[in-house]
Amino acid sequence: MRNSTENTPSVVPDTVGANPCVRPCMPDKQNKQAPASAPVTPGRHKDLPLQHIFADQHLVVVNKPGGLLAVPGRGPEKQDSVVSRLKEQFPEAIAQPAVHRLDMATSGLMALALSTAAHRQLSQQFAQRQVEKLYIALLDGAVAEESGEIELRFRLDPDNRPYQVYDPVQGKLGITHWRRLALCGSKEAPQTRIEFTPLTGRTHQLRLHAAHPLGLGCPIIGDSLYGSGNMGDPMFLHATRLSFTHPISNERLDFYSPPPF
Repeated sequence: MRNSTENTPSVVPDTVGANPCVRPCMPDKQNKQAPASAPVTPGRHKDLPLQHIFADQHLVVVNKPGGLLAVPGRGPEKQDSVVSRLKEQFPEAIAQPAVHRLDMATSGLMALALSTAAHRQLSQQFAQRQVEKLYIALLDGAVAEESGEIELRFRLDPDNRPYQVYDPVQGKLGITHWRRLALCGSKEAPQTRIEFTPLTGRTHQLRLHAAHPLGLGCPIIGDSLYGSGNMGDPMFLHATRLSFTHPISNERLDFYSPPPF
């Protein structure tokens, strides 16, 4: 076991569903400018700390900072990642420990397997939708409804990778539950704090569901693909809750990470 004070899992309080632990910008129907976040400089990720939330001989749960790749990319400037750091700290880890990914600009909870057996079991849980995931986002615009469900089919645009395009015929179905937490910003520049619960795990699902007119029509602030953000800007999307069954002990694990915005 590698548990320590630093690695102790964050226990999710019973009141998280009511959202007292997530810092709201402002209650609904009030105005306040959202707090700024420090910019992320592409190619300079060594100064981004990777916090271990939980670790044992089978798996590790980390709190990924925005701006750090989940897995290594092509080229020496894209080798620093969650996976490469994990393998430095856990040399016994399997070659491909990631069982799911977060976009580079997304922050929050990410689980990785150290053994083949753990990887197989965790991957099965993700495939069978047995993993509970919850995200917090800050959107550019005002969402009028209080809650809902988005079902959109989309696919990769091969001429503009990794951009995803809406395609009701050939696209893969993405399903997201959402709940409005707060209206923020100002009358001239409204913003909305949203809780996302994805039921599927498509590439860029939450980003596209937020931005597309058939979704919420309000892109995530800082999104350089589907919004007005620039490459390297912080994106206000955080994986705040992750719950799954331990692949070996069968204990239900529930992790919580407050958003940095």
